[in-house]
Amino acid sequence: MVPQLSVRIKFKKGKQREFLKKVLESVSCPSLRAFEQFGFDVPYSTLKNYYSEGRCLDEDFFNQLIEFSKLNKKNFEYEVFENNWGQSLGGKVSKRVKK
Repeated sequence: MVPQLSVRIKFKKGKQREFLKKVLESVSCPSLRAFEQFGFDVPYSTLKNYYSEGRCLDEDFFNQLIEFSKLNKKNFEYEVFENNWGQSLGGKVSKRVKK
């Protein structure tokens, strides 16, 4: 059984950090480290990757943040990418030429 990958939310450059800052402000949280107190099942290192825009937000986590902070989704511009976004086809690079 193949594990189901989640859908990803991609913001324009700089907008994902802005979104996370607005979430922190709306819940009166002073820092990303203090955000752990709210009990989300996301490690601090993953939060840092989201904040530094090293990773795209997971759709489930994005929806939890929207619901928790009571922000409106329509105020943010983002794209939704399917499960296989960013994956390469297996064997495409390693094809060998028979002699």
